[in-house]
Amino acid sequence: MQRKKIRPELSLATLFFASQFIDLLWPFLLMLGLEQVEISPGLTPVTPLNFIYYPFSHSMVMVIFWSGVVGGIYWLIKRNTLGALLISGLVFSHWVLDLLVHLPDLPLFPGDSPKVGLGLWNSLLFSQVIEVTLFSLGVWLYAKTTRAKNNTGKWSLAILALFFLVIQVMNLVGPPPPNAGVIAYTAHLQWLFILWAAWVDRNRIPV
Repeated sequence: MQRKKIRPELSLATLFFASQFIDLLWPFLLMLGLEQVEISPGLTPVTPLNFIYYPFSHSMVMVIFWSGVVGGIYWLIKRNTLGALLISGLVFSHWVLDLLVHLPDLPLFPGDSPKVGLGLWNSLLFSQVIEVTLFSLGVWLYAKTTRAKNNTGKWSLAILALFFLVIQVMNLVGPPPPNAGVIAYTAHLQWLFILWAAWVDRNRIPV
């Protein structure tokens, strides 16, 4: 959302796609058995997910690769160099933010790699303060740099923001997933957020 002010032609759906790309890729790799996660209740106060093996979606080297792929595809479609660079940076920013919150489970490269992570998920308070602050800042920037064309543009954005907050609370207080297979399937629901973002964007215009 922060890049909307710099390049208004980058739709909210495009920003959602880029920022979540490696998490959109991850469930496909889980379903194929190429990556692995386990449910470990109590592992951290924030999430019970124990990321055992996910070098193709979440290692630093592969995220740099995916950043180039997504940014390159955007450039081929739009021929917009600055926009492509911003998209690439947004894809990689996901890994940087993961580095802050994850336990040391993020590989630097596929294979026998050191694993890194600053472990902010060990603190429920600090992790949520940072996540909610960044989320609120993104919503505020998008709302400030666009305006609703109609009531749909106004309320679709407000409901989307509220829905994300409800999901965050449910993830914190709800029961852990029963197994990794459920995660692999339900994670595909993230695509609905991209469609929702596209709906919001169609009913708002840059100011």
